[in-house]
Amino acid sequence: MYLSKEYKEGIFAEFAGNAKNTGSTEGQVALFTKRIAHLTEHLKKNRKDFSTQLALQKLVGKRRSLLSYLYKKDIERYRAIIKALELRDIIK
Repeated sequence: MYLSKEYKEGIFAEFAGNAKNTGSTEGQVALFTKRIAHLTEHLKKNRKDFSTQLALQKLVGKRRSLLSYLYKKDIERYRAIIKALELRDIIK
């Protein structure tokens, strides 16, 4: 499975600073980004999988709201995570 425990711990260790810090905003945004990339690849092969399409839209919305929260809370952390994950700056 692509979201094994070790895989998630690696993501949180890299972006949240600690593998046990699963509640950090940066770690959750990074995890959502990896899941979004995985679902996008799946949808390229299976265009009519509408349940996956709905799940992808929900994940994008969750990531956007977390990034919006981070933008309001600490703009430097927001800029760092945007740069690290190579995302577009969605908050204007």
